[in-house]
Amino acid sequence: MDVTQLVIVFVSITLTVLLVIVGIQVFFILSEIRITVQKVNKMLDDMGKVSGVASDSIVNMSGMLAGLKAGLSFLTSFRKRTSDE
Repeated sequence: MDVTQLVIVFVSITLTVLLVIVGIQVFFILSEIRITVQKVNKMLDDMGKVSGVASDSIVNMSGMLAGLKAGLSFLTSFRKRTSDE
């Protein structure tokens, strides 16, 4: 074989090995990205649950305050009636 052919074969083998190594590394990087996206998705789901619980608490507190306001207005109107008589 000629020297030129040997250099081409050597370069081809070297590039093939490097491309295989890079391909394996890309595969590992993509699998890590997949795991990271799954963790972020779980965190976002958990935050959705927490915000849902917080909004339910605020709605319940609002309902309680509206009930207290209605009760106080009832008592105020009841006092006005008893004081008028």
